[in-house]
Amino acid sequence: MRILIAGAGIGGLTAALNLHAVGLTAELAEASTTCRPLGVGINLLPAAVAELSRLGLGAGLAALGVPVARMAHFDRHGNLIWRQPRTGQYSVHRGELQMLLLRAVHDRLGAAAVRFGTLVEGVEGVEGVEGVGDVEDGGRTVRVTGHDRTSGQPVTIDADVLIGADGLRSAVRRHLHPGEGEPLACGITMWRGISPAPPYLDGRTVAVYGCNARAKLVVYPITRPSGGLVQLNWVAEARGPAPAPGRAQHDIRADLDARFAGWSVPGLDVAALFAEAPEVLELPMTDRDPLPAWGTGPVTLLGDAAHPMYPIGSNGASQAILDARALADALSNVRDPAAALRAYEAVRLPQANAVAAACRAMPADDILAVVAARAPAGFGHISQVLSRGELATLTSAYHHTSHAGT
Repeated sequence: MRILIAGAGIGGLTAALNLHAVGLTAELAEASTTCRPLGVGINLLPAAVAELSRLGLGAGLAALGVPVARMAHFDRHGNLIWRQPRTGQYSVHRGELQMLLLRAVHDRLGAAAVRFGTLVEGVEGVEGVEGVGDVEDGGRTVRVTGHDRTSGQPVTIDADVLIGADGLRSAVRRHLHPGEGEPLACGITMWRGISPAPPYLDGRTVAVYGCNARAKLVVYPITRPSGGLVQLNWVAEARGPAPAPGRAQHDIRADLDARFAGWSVPGLDVAALFAEAPEVLELPMTDRDPLPAWGTGPVTLLGDAAHPMYPIGSNGASQAILDARALADALSNVRDPAAALRAYEAVRLPQANAVAAACRAMPADDILAVVAARAPAGFGHISQVLSRGELATLTSAYHHTSHAGT
């Protein structure tokens, strides 16, 4: 079975490793000409960590990431609102995790398994989902077209199975669901960075300050101490008009500093945190409307190409890893590729759509906004601001977003 995966990100690489584990071999077409540890920090939920451990990557992940001991919410002044212990969860640099997965793919599938510089642009041999209706398209092969970004030459690849793991602006999704348009913005701008800093709190806490109805800051370490410092990953959020794309770093940083002017958090110099980041990424918070079907015939989607969602509850990479396991299980158990992909979708599509809906609802931020409105100058104890029932809503909100797809 010729299996082609468009995209060698976390989802695509994990899919290749899962397929190898069940005796199937995949080839990956990756648009980047090389793989470097780019990006910022992410959190991997326990179900995703368990899947990577099952693939023999547990020791590598443990050496790379920081085990999360708790999650805690504070108001913008640093007063504790809520905290919850966490086990089996890791904070890790996205790019370093991708490199760990790539090394495993090279070791197990060979150095030629990933075709770097291959930009997938089109799909031939299968209509879009809307054009097929209820007709099962089993037994058909598919041809992927694109070009080599190094030579500029056109590329064609024939496959029995095509997995679109090519991200938010997936070319495979665009073929399957034409006319969908651009990702949907929710009115929140995010700024992301990684800054060297002294160890913060206990070194194993994901700390959240404020609320995104006004301004919100998430901070957590993605390395253990080295030379007296750790790398703190941070995400700042604020509602308001989306800034123009492609702004200069000076303008991005000036806007970020203005949004968080006057913030005073015990033990954390917010202005210095922003200033110490070598680069600040600025992007709108986006997702897409959930699909009623991902693919047709021998083509399907995986990860952000299938179900992009708001970064609420640490779900993006974790859901892609869960997709990868379900995909391999289906292809190993069902002889007909098209039927196997429909079986995979039957398992994962409702689960992933439920997570995306939970992330859109942002239930935790509703409570955090209540705190900001009732106690704008801070408080002594959270019981002065929220009832027990309102506090319990925070726990149930995170349970919903973290467990809806597992």
